Amino acid sequence: MKNNTFGQYFPGNSLLHRMDPRMKLIVTILYIVMIFCAKNVLSFAFLLLLTVFLILISRISVRIVLRSIRPIIFIVLFTVVFNIFLTGGTGEPLAAFWIFEIYREGIVRAILMALRVIILITGTGVLLTYTTSPIALADAIESLLGPLKKIHVPVHEFAMMMTIALRFIPTLIEETDRIMSALKARGADFSNGSIVKRVKALIPILIPLFVSAFKRAEELAVAMECRCYRGGEGRTKLHVLHYRFSDFVWLFFFVLFLVSVFLINAFSPIKIAY
Repeated sequence: MKNNTFGQYFPGNSLLHRMDPRMKLIVTILYIVMIFCAKNVLSFAFLLLLTVFLILISRISVRIVLRSIRPIIFIVLFTVVFNIFLTGGTGEPLAAFWIFEIYREGIVRAILMALRVIILITGTGVLLTYTTSPIALADAIESLLGPLKKIHVPVHEFAMMMTIALRFIPTLIEETDRIMSALKARGADFSNGSIVKRVKALIPILIPLFVSAFKRAEELAVAMECRCYRGGEGRTKLHVLHYRFSDFVWLFFFVLFLVSVFLINAFSPIKIAY
């Protein structure tokens, strides 16, 4: 768990680090739309190249990015198995046993769905959490949702909650690892036995973890009250966000990438789609 990098921020001076956080949110939305609009092998290959390009220009170690995939390995495997066995086909099945039949279309769909999940996690992580500090991300959310203040939506409080949640993900992971190490020193076994036994062995972790989380939340609330925090009313910014020309260049390229995905879907000579 201590090697998990999900939600962590890695300081740097790359092109992605210097991008305005509001523009990062916008291009991340476009990136997610691209992922869910991809319909065939070529469009997924294009998205995979784009994701690799983002990782390279972010100057973040590939090993760090790959660590973010560890927590979702089970989801990826479940998605692969689910699509292989429950996707029908038009030709003869490649294999069959009991009530299940495996078709070529099912294998292709399973691979593409697994790629979709992996690309989604790695790409959004590189665009947002890895290259954007929690404070900058909160300012971006508050700025983009600013018009909702006119209808009395607590935008500042919402952005603050998002920032605190992202900030405490690594802390809770470290706390969980500490609790598991303490239980192992007392004879607990988390690696042997059936799946049911392993799940039951994890239950004693939850109580101290929840107690620790509530204690940290109370300490944070007291610290914010001691600093006279009363929400976003009348607050000013130490660092005011400003769009730069390079930010609009990023927006132009991501819009171009989105259009390219639609064109690949429409005119691709490889018609292996789902």
